[in-house]
Amino acid sequence: MAESHPLLGMFLNAADGRFPPADGRVTVLPPLPGGLECSVAFTGHAVIATALSASDVQAQGPDGYGASMAPDFLRYLAGPEGWIDSVDVTLVARGTQAPRRLPERLDADDHLRVRRARALRTDVRVHGDERGLVALADGLAGRREISIELNHPGSGAAALGRSLLRDALTLLPAGEPVFAAVAPGNARSLRAFLAAGYTPLGSEVVVRPSRP
Repeated sequence: MAESHPLLGMFLNAADGRFPPADGRVTVLPPLPGGLECSVAFTGHAVIATALSASDVQAQGPDGYGASMAPDFLRYLAGPEGWIDSVDVTLVARGTQAPRRLPERLDADDHLRVRRARALRTDVRVHGDERGLVALADGLAGRREISIELNHPGSGAAALGRSLLRDALTLLPAGEPVFAAVAPGNARSLRAFLAAGYTPLGSEVVVRPSRP
């Protein structure tokens, strides 16, 4: 079995309430599998996973108080032609292992949400019903991740989103942590995750670097 990335342990510790020290410092870790890198911010502490040297990263002046998410630093991390994803809120919940209410969907390979999941994650499984789709996958640093897409995001979407998220937790063993990354500007989605029992841990941004 491949050794897990050290960032995975930090996510799992945070899910249990054990956070890095709020000392304003930055921890630099090796890059993620698949050519990806990231910047993660916990309260008062930042974590950068990158192929760049720790000394080069620290020389750019990131800190645990927000500078690790600054646009200039993220562009440095990605390189002049690299891809930078949105800065997202990191959330966690626990599986409930109830009788499954969401059937597996084998007809959704062309769905935008599924294509995006497979571009960044592995072991993607898709479930859903008339409310929408749920994608479960191994994502950032190997953590288990969830994303959803409603079929009809209009009137009543908030209640549908909450119910779909709660039913999605039945797909996981009881107590198993599952993570989500939600753009803070997507307030409707963020409220749905919070109402469904997800807890904020910090923020994150994934990059696919392209350097000279």
